[in-house]
Amino acid sequence: MRINFGKPLLKQAAVLFLISFCISSCRQKESYNTWQVYGGNKENNHYSSLTQIDTGNVSNLKVAWTYHTNDADSMTQIQVNSIVIDSFLYGVTPKLKLFALDAATGKQKWVFDPLADSPGKKMDGSFGMNVCRGVTYYTDGKSDKRIFYSAGGNLYCIKATTGLPEKSFGENGKIDLHNNLGRDASKLYVATTSPGIIYKDLIIIGARVSEEAAAAPGYIRAYDVHSGKLRWIFHTIPQPGEFGYDTWDDKDAWNHIGGANTWAGFSLDEKRGILFAPTGSASYDFYGGKRTGDNLFANCVLALDAATGKRIWHFQTVHHDVWDRDVPTAPVLINIKKDGKNIDAIAQITKSGFIFLLDRETGKPVYPVNEVPVSTQSELLGEKLSPTQPIPTFPKPFARQTPITKSELNNIVPDSSYQDIKKRLAGYKTGSIFTPPSKEGTIIFPGFDGGGEWGGAAYDPTTSIIYVNGSEMPWILTMVDVKGKKASSETNLEAGKRLYHSTCMTCHGTQRQGGGNYPSLVGVNKKYNDHQFASLISSGRRMMPAFNQLSSSEINALASFILEDKKEQDKIFIEPEKKKDPWTDLPYTSTGYNKFLTREGYPAINPPWGTLNAINLNTGELIWKDTLGNYPELKAKSIHSGTENYGGAVVTAGGVIFIAATSDAKIRAFNKKTGKLLWEADLPAAGFATPSIYEVNGKEFLVIACGGGKLRKPTGDAYVAFALPD
Repeated sequence: MRINFGKPLLKQAAVLFLISFCISSCRQKESYNTWQVYGGNKENNHYSSLTQIDTGNVSNLKVAWTYHTNDADSMTQIQVNSIVIDSFLYGVTPKLKLFALDAATGKQKWVFDPLADSPGKKMDGSFGMNVCRGVTYYTDGKSDKRIFYSAGGNLYCIKATTGLPEKSFGENGKIDLHNNLGRDASKLYVATTSPGIIYKDLIIIGARVSEEAAAAPGYIRAYDVHSGKLRWIFHTIPQPGEFGYDTWDDKDAWNHIGGANTWAGFSLDEKRGILFAPTGSASYDFYGGKRTGDNLFANCVLALDAATGKRIWHFQTVHHDVWDRDVPTAPVLINIKKDGKNIDAIAQITKSGFIFLLDRETGKPVYPVNEVPVSTQSELLGEKLSPTQPIPTFPKPFARQTPITKSELNNIVPDSSYQDIKKRLAGYKTGSIFTPPSKEGTIIFPGFDGGGEWGGAAYDPTTSIIYVNGSEMPWILTMVDVKGKKASSETNLEAGKRLYHSTCMTCHGTQRQGGGNYPSLVGVNKKYNDHQFASLISSGRRMMPAFNQLSSSEINALASFILEDKKEQDKIFIEPEKKKDPWTDLPYTSTGYNKFLTREGYPAINPPWGTLNAINLNTGELIWKDTLGNYPELKAKSIHSGTENYGGAVVTAGGVIFIAATSDAKIRAFNKKTGKLLWEADLPAAGFATPSIYEVNGKEFLVIACGGGKLRKPTGDAYVAFALPD
């Protein structure tokens, strides 16, 4: 660039301009050279401006250190996106212990154990059943440095330098998230998976709640970072007089219906003070006869005033959701060009494969979103589906949404297996992504776990290209009538079967076989006796909530069935005296989360089953698309199939995309411009998490949590860091 300065005043102005430009450029670069926030930064763009590792040397990456937590078991997972502060790396173990490591060496600095903080409490129930995806850091810029994280139903505040609780926060360093919900949630499941976000002196959090009919409301709350006092609350299920209240046909729904929760974390426009919150569906997931209407603010992107919690705008991605189409991740803050103008916007990926581009200040779609007529012919009594659903016109979906026909069925399996899935397909309902749930079985595609999932997208602010990994797995949603009590007296076995049908079948299947990420219950009598089973049901464990609504006689009957206890099965069931709740006494339930698979266990459709996509958000152009992951036995036959994937990608100024996420326990690097695979390495267990990129003492590191545990893969306990050789 050549500049002719000319006269002194022009020369002075030009110099000032250059200084301002350089300062601005440096600040922009510096803002992305750390990893102090879940997702990389509050914009949630998974972007790093570090360049030491680049397309020319990434193939030289070696393991720099490995940290083993030594507390994994057959039921645990790690989904943590680590953060790095002042050369300390913070993460969480499979059993929810918070730790700090030397980020350069992996040497442990300290560990905080929530069990030790609560003597006598078991690591189960709402205390320890949930997985953790990250932690939140706060500092006043001086000596006050805090880590906020959740273990079950408690939000903890821990000194970042020592690992000790900040006793001035809440009650001796923690607050109970069951409180401050406006109704009694003490016996309901309330926890968190994704971390909160800091705005000034507020820690803002969402929650994970049960997806059954008896669920807590998913209100968004902000607490004072110092005292733990509640500063504001946003009712995601509006109360009388609040905006959105009229989208619920029953005007008392706010007092009974749960869900509509922000379980996937937040993003934040700190300059504007706008908090962006994705919400899930209202409960119960698959039948909405007790919650007719559009159901605001379920399935929304919410923009709230971060200081007050007041609604600025909302955009609903699914009206009256009965397909479990939660908004699965916080939106990415982006800047794109349209008609020659720069637009500050957000990009919201979805489970169905859509990307919604919305103006950051108004929530208006940057490109048209059409309300498209869909089928409302539900066979479930009381159900009232929305006559239209929002379909974005730009960009195109990143995952397949076409109705599954014979031509899409898996043809890489033997013919006998192909004929089996072909016959089964004929008995299912298939069509659009909004085909109603049915008793015959409705194909959900992309599946309950995406399309896009909680790993989120990576976005390069220098090119406006978004990178998003997607899964393409068909699932079968089958609804059945809830079995009522017999007119005559029941045995424990009969009552146990009925209770299993209404309480357990959705997750564990019709034959106790398990499905998706839920374990089989066949043979659990070898692991649990009656007393242990009763304790498990009352407290919950890992992904299973506590069922405190069950009486001791009901738990005993359920145990007799699941544990196949012949002595107890023949005893007469004693009906507990309790009043039925019309809001939770539903006429239908589902048979569970069942994938549409071949006899060999592969998806019933042709590959690819997992992809990585690069999309230019200025033009809508698909820059490249690559199949992500492999089944080793298929790879040996030169079939590059892809796998379902959990966890997101990161993108760097060095020109590299890093992603693990796949079931084959690999981490990979791709050229961000071309999609060419540049490097891959084996992990000790599948890395179902998003990597982190950071620098310590001039050395760039890549770290990934290797917890396995999903997709029926072995569990792990390792955090593995990679770097270039010295």
